[in-house]
Amino acid sequence: MSMKPQRQITLRFLAEPTDVNFGGKVHGGAVMKWIDQAGYACAVGWSAHYCVTAYVGGIRFERPVLIGHVVEVDAKVIYTGRTSMHLAVDVSAGDPRSGTVSPTTHCLMVFVAVDDSGKPVAVPSWTPETDEDRTLERYATRMMELRQQIANEVQGLKVPA
Repeated sequence: MSMKPQRQITLRFLAEPTDVNFGGKVHGGAVMKWIDQAGYACAVGWSAHYCVTAYVGGIRFERPVLIGHVVEVDAKVIYTGRTSMHLAVDVSAGDPRSGTVSPTTHCLMVFVAVDDSGKPVAVPSWTPETDEDRTLERYATRMMELRQQIANEVQGLKVPA
């Protein structure tokens, strides 16, 4: 029996004292590590292959994560190409005594599925089913267009050797 690809994953844990920065909050690098872990787990769950990170962008740190807070890192496939998967990753955190979490960080990630020799392999296609899904897919395609525009601008700035 084959399993349906897993589109979304949520990691939950406590922010630990070892994650602290000089200001007493969770270090941004720790948050980025959690984002990468959730993104990887989601991409592998969707593709059933080892995946490599191709892009991380649009990261917004909206508010700090505090030591001892419950952290939720939610990664969700929002667009698929032939070998790539675009994921929206949202981090939320809150005091475990309250039982509620609030958004802290958001970003977009792109992973590519690869075989044992490191060559890209096809991934299952994802089709939006809800209005929210269609909005997220439009967001992913718009971000692809913007990345291409930026790449074209950078290419134009390169000085010939």
